[in-house]
Amino acid sequence: MPRITAGALGGRTIPGPPGKGTRPTSDRVREALFSRLEGWDALAGARVLDLYAGTGGLAFESLSRGARSAHLVELHGPTAKQLRRTASELGLAEHCEIRAGKAETVAGQLSGEPFTLVFLDPPYDVTTDALEALLLTLRPALDDEALVVIERSSRSRALDWPEGWADDGTKTYGETVLQFGGPATDDATDDATGDAAEDAVDDTGEER
Repeated sequence: MPRITAGALGGRTIPGPPGKGTRPTSDRVREALFSRLEGWDALAGARVLDLYAGTGGLAFESLSRGARSAHLVELHGPTAKQLRRTASELGLAEHCEIRAGKAETVAGQLSGEPFTLVFLDPPYDVTTDALEALLLTLRPALDDEALVVIERSSRSRALDWPEGWADDGTKTYGETVLQFGGPATDDATDDATGDAAEDAVDDTGEER
């Protein structure tokens, strides 16, 4: 059973969804991911969007570590209901909005205050081409300095960031690949160049 690894709710467990197989982010990968996000100061006060919520682990971890709010989207109706129960049990209900629906549909309906941190951890059957198209649909709902984290299998084709987006680097943990990016700004382009150099230096061992 997944657990929240740190923050105000560190150690609390997260129930799996009812009657549906999922691929939740492992505790090890989540710890490494959130260590990087904290290093980038991407969590404090963040407005989080998780379009393939599953267990809700990424959104709940973000709230535990200082995010202001989280919008969770889950296609499977019973799983969305479980997410609402989990949010209530963790005392996070007032900070969460949970919607049952298709990620591509909801992405085109989002409005209000722009999101600053986005997680895309889709099922294996979601193609990389579909994710690239989804980024374009999402763009109007994102802050100009938003950070997007994409989690994929190492066997999947790496995502090519669309024109107008910056590549903030890639990290690999065994079979899991994390890609970081966001809307391009001059600062984002400079940061991406620095991260690419860092990743090249660190390209040893399993974690890179």
